[in-house]
Amino acid sequence: MGSTAVLVIPHSCLSALLQDDITEAIDCAKRVVKIHKVLYHGLCLAQHESNFNTKATNYNPGGQSTDYGIFQINSRSWCNDGKTPKAVNACGISCSALLQDDITQAIKCAKRVVRDPQGVKAWYVGTWEGKTVGSVDLCGEP
Repeated sequence: MGSTAVLVIPHSCLSALLQDDITEAIDCAKRVVKIHKVLYHGLCLAQHESNFNTKATNYNPGGQSTDYGIFQINSRSWCNDGKTPKAVNACGISCSALLQDDITQAIKCAKRVVRDPQGVKAWYVGTWEGKTVGSVDLCGEP
């Protein structure tokens, strides 16, 4: 079974092309590429962290914390589960909000995690070919 890629080109990009506004067309193309990369990495992360399971939880005994939801967001730094010692709750949400089929809150929190200095490296997978890698590292570039 093959796969089909769909590229959505915003109306403003087409309009810029039709009006020979090359600068605007290039800027628009850059925005489309950025959105595509964010979507690609988000889907890759969800696949590697939870296999797209919004109800996934994984307890980390060493850190006495739990990873929650489709993106496996950790209770030590990002959400409040009421049982993780010294939790920060940087996303300002209950960890149970990360277990919903509506992943709006999970996406907002994941975007907050990525804004942190550690960025996508917050998602650790392990070692692969002798290197420490995160989920997104396993995906390559779109």
